[in-house]
Amino acid sequence: MNSIDNLKWRYAVKKFDHHKILSDNQINILKQAFNLTASSYGLQPIKLVVVKNKDIQKELVLHSWNQQQVSQASHLLVICVDTKLDETDVEKYFERVKEIRNTPDEIINSFKEYLKTTISGKTTEDLLSWGKNQAYLALGNLLTVCANEKIDSCPMEGFIPEKYDEVLGLKEKNLSSVLVLPVGYRAEDDIMTHQKKVRKNIDEIVIDIS
Repeated sequence: MNSIDNLKWRYAVKKFDHHKILSDNQINILKQAFNLTASSYGLQPIKLVVVKNKDIQKELVLHSWNQQQVSQASHLLVICVDTKLDETDVEKYFERVKEIRNTPDEIINSFKEYLKTTISGKTTEDLLSWGKNQAYLALGNLLTVCANEKIDSCPMEGFIPEKYDEVLGLKEKNLSSVLVLPVGYRAEDDIMTHQKKVRKNIDEIVIDIS
């Protein structure tokens, strides 16, 4: 199947088959896809928490407006923002640049100093807002990769971040949860499985300028 067929196959699953579990290889693909997602300046101010613990998943249903997909899914992916990003993270990034690309200091120093000034000038609220934008990029990428790998998913904003942070111990890691993505396999009796997608016509949503 091509990419368009795969995206047509994808939908926001309302009921997962809790008996079916994704393989380690499938989860590894999603981890790599998350890591390869584009991010502003390449700084990757987000992290992915992968939950495969049914007791925790069931507890999180209570903080997800009772959406059962959270516990039914094979795994629960929680995309988080790093709320304590600072100049040290910029330094680490450019150390990786030097290690991987062998880029000399004289080429990267001016941009490094610019980024250090930019990041240090951001408030916690600024970092959270900026990080959320990066989180949505990652979510979109994960949804597409899931479709291409025939992994079912259901993107969610409907949860209580503060409670997730508490249950998963995220605050101690300087993280704040912003998006949730249950992944697994759709149940055969999911009422949405055979529903046609409802989308605008291409000429209503795309503007061509020649």
